[in-house]
Amino acid sequence: MSRLTDLIALAKAKDPQFGADLDKEFKVLSSRLPFGLNFERHRPEAVELPQGAIRKGNKVHVLPERGSTKKGDPRLWQVKAVHKVGDGKIADLELLGAAEAQTQTVKLDDLVVVAEFRDTIYPGLRSTGMVQRGGDKPHHTVINGENYHVLKALTYTHRGKVDAIYIDQPYNSGAKDWKYNNDYVEKDDLYRHSKWLAMVERRLLVAKELLNLADSVLIVTIDEKEYLRLGLLLEQLFPEARMQMISSSINPKGSARGKEFYRVDEYIFFLAFGRAVVQDFLVPGLCISKLDSGIDENSATTEEGGELPDVRWASLLRSGSGAQREESHLKFYPIYVDVKQQKIIGCGVPLPLGEHPLIDTEITDVRACWPRRQDGSEGRWQLKVESFKTLWGNGHVKIGSIRNDKITFYYLMEGQRKKLEDGQLIVTGTDEYGGIVVGFARSESISGRPKTQWMATSHSATDHGSSLLRKIIPGRSFPFPKSLYAVEDALRFFVGKKKSAIILDFFSGSGTTAHAVMRLNHQDGGRRQCISVTNNEVAADEQTALRQQGLRPGDPDWEKWGICDYITKPRVQAAITGKTPDGQPIKGDYKFTDEFPMADGFEENAEFFTLTYETPVSVSHNRAFARIAPLLWLRAGSQGRRIDKLPATGWEVVEAYGLLADVDGATPFCNAINKAKNLRVAFIVTDDDRRFQAIARRLPDGIEPVRLYESYLTNFSFANGE
Repeated sequence: MSRLTDLIALAKAKDPQFGADLDKEFKVLSSRLPFGLNFERHRPEAVELPQGAIRKGNKVHVLPERGSTKKGDPRLWQVKAVHKVGDGKIADLELLGAAEAQTQTVKLDDLVVVAEFRDTIYPGLRSTGMVQRGGDKPHHTVINGENYHVLKALTYTHRGKVDAIYIDQPYNSGAKDWKYNNDYVEKDDLYRHSKWLAMVERRLLVAKELLNLADSVLIVTIDEKEYLRLGLLLEQLFPEARMQMISSSINPKGSARGKEFYRVDEYIFFLAFGRAVVQDFLVPGLCISKLDSGIDENSATTEEGGELPDVRWASLLRSGSGAQREESHLKFYPIYVDVKQQKIIGCGVPLPLGEHPLIDTEITDVRACWPRRQDGSEGRWQLKVESFKTLWGNGHVKIGSIRNDKITFYYLMEGQRKKLEDGQLIVTGTDEYGGIVVGFARSESISGRPKTQWMATSHSATDHGSSLLRKIIPGRSFPFPKSLYAVEDALRFFVGKKKSAIILDFFSGSGTTAHAVMRLNHQDGGRRQCISVTNNEVAADEQTALRQQGLRPGDPDWEKWGICDYITKPRVQAAITGKTPDGQPIKGDYKFTDEFPMADGFEENAEFFTLTYETPVSVSHNRAFARIAPLLWLRAGSQGRRIDKLPATGWEVVEAYGLLADVDGATPFCNAINKAKNLRVAFIVTDDDRRFQAIARRLPDGIEPVRLYESYLTNFSFANGE
């Protein structure tokens, strides 16, 4: 060993980077145990950035000629200088790692920036659109970028804050579904398994920094090809976690594998950290019934003493498509509420089209509540007057909440009313507004504790993954999307009672996880938010045709076919609006736990971003503020307005955070902070640590002071070495 140490020291003297790499690999080998999972880490990954600006010092690949389907030059070159020639630009290149110096001059259009995973990056975000229907709810975010780099970016915004991570990474089946160092890993690659493990390990190590290890869960899906290696890897990376593997039926009909057994299932690893436990929820096909567990039929609780799942009441106010007053004018009428006694006392008659409710300024105990939508426009109720009176008379319409000037109403849907008639449901009491509370009958007691083998029809990937996706974004396909309800159920057992949970999916693909989180919010009025990360890779089969047309990655006509732009973003937007990308109402209904028309959409907000790569100089000199601004907003909770420009007054305070760009404005800034409510973070731009500390001491308790740009630059200087 001492001889090897001496040789490494000599290598460091001649080539510091080469020597450091040798030293790192030597330490890995010398620390290996004689048991457990041992695999080759390979050289750090590299990713091409087709939309990255080419600057002096960049690493680049030389692209093949337009129209060629050949692979480009895999060697790495470094840009030594950039010159303007005529209407274009050229770059002087030098080959990296060559024994003898090699140089060439190439047009900028024929180069693509390459980032190796050992490189320090300074990330930013560029907004590419948004959809807003959720009022003051936090925004879901979809980020287009290399997921390892996005995870690194999230170490600045979400370190230790994530409640659940759900990932469905490539299964390493030999199909062209993932790349290593810009090339597809083929089925006969001798290092296929170790490359896959190295790829997953790098990302999980960063993901661990994001999890709230005091109370969170990591959920990872896999099939039979890599579950053994993945299980060992997870045990080694997360020794503090409580890990279980679930077998889940995803294709009851089975898929043929040559002359092998038909495959009907896949596996899900659940890793629970800290206080995280499996929560009791009734999910048919997943949970233990009284017949399985020996629950006393006279008991109204679960085997462990937990409460049975709540019976869902539907919102009386119509949402989604068809929610405007004009769509059904007979459902535009007032509901009268005695605000002093906090109870419904009746309803009025529909107001003819063209007439509008008068604003009554007289203060009385009776308020007329009209169906108003989130944006203040005139909407409609779900029921006509006659149906409303019947259901109200039976106690099947009630007040949901009274907050300031807003009163919400709920009603029992037909299926729940039928169960009430049949005795499957019973009235268990009244709520704070005198409305009935409905629960499962004692004889129908069921434990919500799930089993380790899931056999639920709702988890069919064919019926509720591929088929559902075709309804949402017709004419577009994505290989093997998960069942929406399978992802929803997996998350429910850990975040079902965390209504403000943050969920991360950094292999988001078609966007099923974000869709599932919106479903959970719809069921209980939650404010959970999902961060979805995907790249804009074009499917392998489509790349050849596009290259033959003379297109390259980075061209608009190439990028529009990428996963993020063609599948993920349109799906998330369609799920919220209830309309397909062509503007048509989505056909069909959601099923199982929460049944309603997909055309109703969700009252949620989402914003879409693309990862950018900045320089430390542009960051520290405020030239990159527009791309850093979304990171500050994300760190403050992705809620409310965002400060996208440096304030002319030197400071600004919005709903969730404040920014002090000029310390001379510290006094009015601190005064505004002290008056604000629900503020989380105060960003202070200064190079003087003493002034920063002085201003931080003037802030109220509970406000996190953050020094810009020192905190940003330090985070990425230390976080991104490989």
